[in-house]
Amino acid sequence: MATTLSSSSAHPRRTSPNPLLRVSGTRLETYDGTPVRLRGAGLGGWMNMENFITGYPGNEAAMRSAVREVLGERRYELFFDRLLTVFFDEADAALLAAKGVNCLRLPVNYRHFEDDSRPFEIREKGFALLDRVVDTCARHGIYTIIDLHSLPGYQNHQWHSDNPTHLAFFWDHPHFQDRVVRLWEVIADRYKDNPWVAGYNPINEPADDSGQVLPAFYDRLASAIRAVDPHHILFLDGNHYSTDFDIFGEPIQNAVYTCHDYARAGFARSGGYPGETDGVWIGKEQVEEAFLRRTAYMRKTNTPIWVGEFGPVYTGDPARDEQCAQLLADQLEIYRRHEVSWSIWTYKDVGLQGLVHIGPDSAYQRHFGEFMAKKHRLGAEAWGSPQGEIRELAKPLERLVNSEFPGFSPEPFGTRQWLDVLLRHVLLGQPLVQEYAELFRGLGDDDVLALADAFALEQCTRRDWLLDSLANG
Repeated sequence: MATTLSSSSAHPRRTSPNPLLRVSGTRLETYDGTPVRLRGAGLGGWMNMENFITGYPGNEAAMRSAVREVLGERRYELFFDRLLTVFFDEADAALLAAKGVNCLRLPVNYRHFEDDSRPFEIREKGFALLDRVVDTCARHGIYTIIDLHSLPGYQNHQWHSDNPTHLAFFWDHPHFQDRVVRLWEVIADRYKDNPWVAGYNPINEPADDSGQVLPAFYDRLASAIRAVDPHHILFLDGNHYSTDFDIFGEPIQNAVYTCHDYARAGFARSGGYPGETDGVWIGKEQVEEAFLRRTAYMRKTNTPIWVGEFGPVYTGDPARDEQCAQLLADQLEIYRRHEVSWSIWTYKDVGLQGLVHIGPDSAYQRHFGEFMAKKHRLGAEAWGSPQGEIRELAKPLERLVNSEFPGFSPEPFGTRQWLDVLLRHVLLGQPLVQEYAELFRGLGDDDVLALADAFALEQCTRRDWLLDSLANG
């Protein structure tokens, strides 16, 4: 059975003469043959912000534009520079290492590295941010996986690809694809000699509705990256939000095909665990069946299994959160039994999923608490507030669409989630973005720094039971 590489922060580089990882059959190992099982977390909300993680509405680019308009360029830069600095630092790395975490997945937005108005021109500032966390993790014996979470043109339909619409244009436009290939060539060249970078996760949760573009694009990406960096592992998400691998043939060499394994019983709208959700009973057996279905390609091709994202949503209701804790324990036991590497979602947020979250008396919570409560009341997030007032208003519209267009089943998940994106993130998201930005009006330098500092670990609340559970994963 594979053993987990030590994460001692005192002497991390003594874990192996060369900690660089490679694929060896169904397992990962260092180049000197030491088997490694990655147990990690995702750093969502940092270089790729998401509305439910840091409390804003809509998509990141729209939010940033509105906040810049209110704060002005200098104070806008002051706030976001501070937020990106304190969101993960030495103390965070030390905490994760102490809990046995040996891998951190780093979701990044392409906008940190190039501008839409100046495509193919690389911005060094984004790499300075990324370098700092990669190096911090390395000092604590923690691998990093660089994950391009938001692509130009949007690789999926959802807010987490910074998509302001419900359309994934990336798959139809060679221009966007060319930009991504070039960006990955630059990333690979920068980190090709860094053994603490476990590898590259080139596209988060692709949603190629045709199923025709993604396999060929992976081949193109692999060739481009390997021409620059022949050694680092490629972590390749499956289609349809990393759940579907049927479109792939022979696996790419030194690649890990990664699934995302969110259990339906862990969603905020679920009926409990174990219990019925949308008329379907879900217990541990059903959770394992879903995992086995999503990872059938990996077992068929005798390649390693890495669950790139999983984890339930915590509502604050003690009974419900206890059920989520049981669901998490069951998933971790399944992964341990199948010798699976994993990365839980997510490390830090405003309280929905994070291993740590902002404190109830923090400056950010005090300033934005009423706004976030309104967002939740309206149901303006598909992830964190699936019910809310918009859900009741959507029901007759959903019935109308199903009645008038019985054959209509939009990709990837049907009418209800299609409406969720349109109504929650677009219809409600646009006016709420303006309202969120207005809450910055009149704030001074000290005020915006205090808001950002609410995300520093020393000001956050830790979910100790959740952190401790990772040690048993």
